[in-house]
Amino acid sequence: MTNPNDLDSLRRDGLREVATIGAGHAATALSQLTDRRIMISVPQVRRVNFGEVPAMVSLFGDHVAVVAMRMLGDLTGRSLLVFGEADAGRLCDLILRRPISPKRALGELEQSGLKEVGNIVCSAYLTALSNFMGMMLLPSVPALTIGPTADAIAATVDPNESESDLVFCVDTAFRADGSDAPLTGAFLLMPDQASIRAILEAIRIN
Repeated sequence: MTNPNDLDSLRRDGLREVATIGAGHAATALSQLTDRRIMISVPQVRRVNFGEVPAMVSLFGDHVAVVAMRMLGDLTGRSLLVFGEADAGRLCDLILRRPISPKRALGELEQSGLKEVGNIVCSAYLTALSNFMGMMLLPSVPALTIGPTADAIAATVDPNESESDLVFCVDTAFRADGSDAPLTGAFLLMPDQASIRAILEAIRIN
């Protein structure tokens, strides 16, 4: 049986392949939503411990927007889509088809847009994983948290869930056709203890 803490002998390429397929599906859906060509790249796939997540996502800024969704079905756990607050505002401008503002307040309309983006992206990644593994994975309704980085990540934790300490981090960069700079964020997959073994058996990671 695969030890979830021993990944040295497994192939990382498998997870990146799944992530790239999911990113392609998400880009197509977002392009249709915005009526602009949206490209999503996956520069890196990593595995980290949950305790490392706040420091890792703090690279996006002191305040972040986190879209959290439960993973239901044959595998269970959580998925998070994380952006720095500034890039979250720029992403809202794209979704709402308005000029990009360097400082956009995240009001009710923007928060609704971020939930929609999170729903599209997380669902696309989970669908790619579902197809790869031949299992049924269903995303829950998205929940949004905006605030200081450590607090926003901690707010997604359910103390009643037996989740694994292992987190798969998919660096995710969005770029709209004609825009200068990408919007950078991260998709975090946090399976529970039982599900992590099934994923590692199906996807060999180095």
